[in-house]
Amino acid sequence: MGLETGRRPRSVPDEERMDRVDLKPPADTVGHRADAYAAAPLLNCLLREIAEPLPGPGDRRVYRLPGGGRLLRVRDGRRPADPEVRTAGAWHRIGHTELVKLVAEELRRHTGLPGGDLPAEMIDSREAVAALLHARSTATPPEDLYLRSEQSLITGHPCHPAPKARGGGPAASWLPYAPEAHARFPLALLGVREDQVAEEGDTAALDALGTAPPGYRLLPAHPWQLDLVARDLAPAFADGRLLRLGTTAFDAWPTAAVRTVYEPRRDLFLKFSLDVRITNDIRRLWRHDLLRLRRTDTAATRAFAAMGPPAAWLSDHGYRTAAFAFEELAVLVRDGLRGHLRPGATPLLAAALGEGFDGNPLAGAADPAAWWEAYLRQVVPPALTAFAEHGVVLEAHLQNTLVAVDTAGLPVQALFRDAEGAKLLADVPRAAGWQRLVYCLVVNHLTEIAAALAEHHPGLSPWPAVRRELARHDLPEIPALLASPTLPGKTNLLLRWTGADGADARYLPLPNPLADC
Repeated sequence: MGLETGRRPRSVPDEERMDRVDLKPPADTVGHRADAYAAAPLLNCLLREIAEPLPGPGDRRVYRLPGGGRLLRVRDGRRPADPEVRTAGAWHRIGHTELVKLVAEELRRHTGLPGGDLPAEMIDSREAVAALLHARSTATPPEDLYLRSEQSLITGHPCHPAPKARGGGPAASWLPYAPEAHARFPLALLGVREDQVAEEGDTAALDALGTAPPGYRLLPAHPWQLDLVARDLAPAFADGRLLRLGTTAFDAWPTAAVRTVYEPRRDLFLKFSLDVRITNDIRRLWRHDLLRLRRTDTAATRAFAAMGPPAAWLSDHGYRTAAFAFEELAVLVRDGLRGHLRPGATPLLAAALGEGFDGNPLAGAADPAAWWEAYLRQVVPPALTAFAEHGVVLEAHLQNTLVAVDTAGLPVQALFRDAEGAKLLADVPRAAGWQRLVYCLVVNHLTEIAAALAEHHPGLSPWPAVRRELARHDLPEIPALLASPTLPGKTNLLLRWTGADGADARYLPLPNPLADC
C-alpha cells in the first residue's frame, strides 16, 4: 500500500525519541523508561483537571495541589516529566509509584471518594508498559507501514491516568495479543449450532474463514476473550451448542484498539468483545450498541457516499454471535482498506503520527506548514460535513482516524471508523453533539497532532492554519468556537476516580488556542 518501506522517511523510533527528547529519564533502563511513559499521561490528567498553575519562568512549571496545598514541579511540555514535590524546603523527585500515591491522596481530598480500583489500574498500566518495552526489545516490527503505525502506541491516550492497563492479569496472559508487542496470532474458530446464531447485517466474510460442520455456523473468537469467558461457556461446549473447530490458517494483527484485528491478505477487520477494562470501559460489544449499530452505520455510510472521495468511512457491515453468549462472543465485520484508498496512498493511524514511529511522515516533513495544511484539508471537512449536512457525529479522535499519505508522505485522504462510537443528531441535542465533535476532533485530535508537529519543527505555529480551515465552513457554531476563550476537555481522571460510566463524558474548560491566533 503506497509508501514503500524501503523509501520511507526516517524518524527516531518512538521509545528512543521519548528517552532523548520528551522525558529524559535518569538512566536508560526499562524501569526508568516505563516510569516516564506511565507518568506522562497521568501528569497530563492531574495538571489538566486538578492542579493550579503558579506563575514563573522556564520549562520547570510549578503547580499547587489544592487538596493539601502541596507544590508539584514538572518539566513542562506535551509529555510532562520529572515530577518533584516540595518537602522541607527542597524539591524531591518522585517515581511513578510515589506519583500514584500523591494523585490518590489529592483526589481523596478533592472528591471525598476512595477511588475504587483506579490506583491499582495506574500501577498496572506502568507494569504493562514495562512488559511491553521488554517484549519490543526482541520483537520484529511489521514491514507494512500501516501495521507498524497501529502497533506503535506505547504511551497511548495522552490524557488518561492508566492508558495501558490490561485488567490486572499477568503479562503472560495478554502479551501474546498485544499490538504494542508486535503480536500476531491465529483466531480461534467455533461452531455455533444454527438455532443459536444471532446476527444482523452482512457477515458473509466470516463463513470464508474456515468450515463448520452441518447444522453449525462458523464464529471466529479472539483467543484472549475465549480464555476470559471459558468458565461461562463450559455448559455450551458440554451440550453441543458450541464446538471448537481449531484456529484460522492465517495470523491476524491486533490494531491499536487491542480487540480489533486486521488480516491483510483478506483485507478484513474484525472487532471482538474483550472483557477487559481498557481506558474508560470494559471493552465488550454491548447488546444495546449492537442493536443500534446498523442504523448508525447506515447513516454514516450514506453521509460519506454523498461527500464522495477522497474521504472514506470504514463501514461496520454486521455482527454475528451466539444467542446464549450475545455480548461475550460477538464479532463485528468491518470494511477493509483497499476499496477506499487512493492509488499509491498508505494509511497511517493518526494517533501514531502524534506518538511517533519509524517512518513517521510528520517528523520528516520537508515543508511542515504545507504538510499541516494538507492534513487539515483531509481531516476537518468530512467531520464537519457529516455533522452539518447529515446529522452524524463522528468520534473523530486519534484512534478512529486513519490519514493516508502519498509516496512523499503528504496527507491525501482521511478514513474514519467505529460506528459504535458515532452518534446521530436525531438521538442527541445538537449542542451536545457539537461539544462531542469539538472534543474529539479539536481537543483530542488536532491539539495532539499540532503539538507533535511543532515539537518536531520548532518555529512552526500550527493554530492559524486550523483557524483558517474551520472558518471555511458555514456552520452556525464555528464563529463561537473561534471566539471562545475555552474548549471542552474530557476529565478522564475524575471520570474514572468517581466511577462514572465510561460513556458519560464530563468536560472542563481548557484554554482555546484558536482564540489567540
